[in-house]
Amino acid sequence: MFQSVKELIEICERDNKKIYEVMIEQEMHVTKLSREDVYRNMERNLDTMEKAVERGINGVTSTTGLTGMDAVLLQDYLESGKSLSGDLMIDAVSKAVATNEVNAAMGKICATPTAGSAGVAPGVLFALKKKLNPSREDMINFLFTTGAFGFVVANNASISGAAGGCQAEVGSAAAMSAAATVEMAGGTPQQSAEAFAISLKNMLGLVCDPVAGLVEVPCVKRNAAGASNAIISADMALAGVKSRIPTDEVIEAMYKIGQTMPSALRETGRGGLAGTPTGERLKQEIFGN
Repeated sequence: MFQSVKELIEICERDNKKIYEVMIEQEMHVTKLSREDVYRNMERNLDTMEKAVERGINGVTSTTGLTGMDAVLLQDYLESGKSLSGDLMIDAVSKAVATNEVNAAMGKICATPTAGSAGVAPGVLFALKKKLNPSREDMINFLFTTGAFGFVVANNASISGAAGGCQAEVGSAAAMSAAATVEMAGGTPQQSAEAFAISLKNMLGLVCDPVAGLVEVPCVKRNAAGASNAIISADMALAGVKSRIPTDEVIEAMYKIGQTMPSALRETGRGGLAGTPTGERLKQEIFGN
């Protein structure tokens, strides 16, 4: 089937297919499952995402107390009508935060592509629901499209913060969501690839530096940034903006950057924000000596 974004887009253009259609066929080929089973599994993922968003926007707090209730603040701010970045953006951000607050509170989420980056795709998708009025099938197809691009990243680079920094987690999630947003909005497969490249380029070099080694600070707020990045990148691609660097080369660059990133900045909880005086103090308060 396909191993690169270039091959994915070529299949779509040659066979006049949407990205999600190609991904469903690829999943059937890899898993040997029927189309109905593949589709049912993705629908289950969507249900999990929806429940996490609903729980998060109603308010959750982690056991450590490091994170929680920010999604509620953002929803209240959205309802105030005072947001500077617009309702769609704040809604996406709030739902991305909601999902990751549920993750931090040990709730059930759908790793997309990881638990630490699980808020980006549902944040974007459920905000788009109000804007584009997609059917349930359209929303499931959105997830297949994110999966197509995630498949390429996972097999050619990394989706692990420990291996490649947060660029590999939230960066990949944002890019995957940007590509799927373009398709849901009626863009071409090539425009989806452009959105992916633009979005990932914006997050190259992003380190993974969780305070106290927990997936809370700054992970939750980085999902908010990832969601906003995805939407802006999708808008740029839909406007006709192109990435000067081909998508697969952007993915390769991300991989190489991750390989050269110091271990202190790859999920070890030693460098970056984790290594600040406040980061060290919080670690001490949570875990002691």
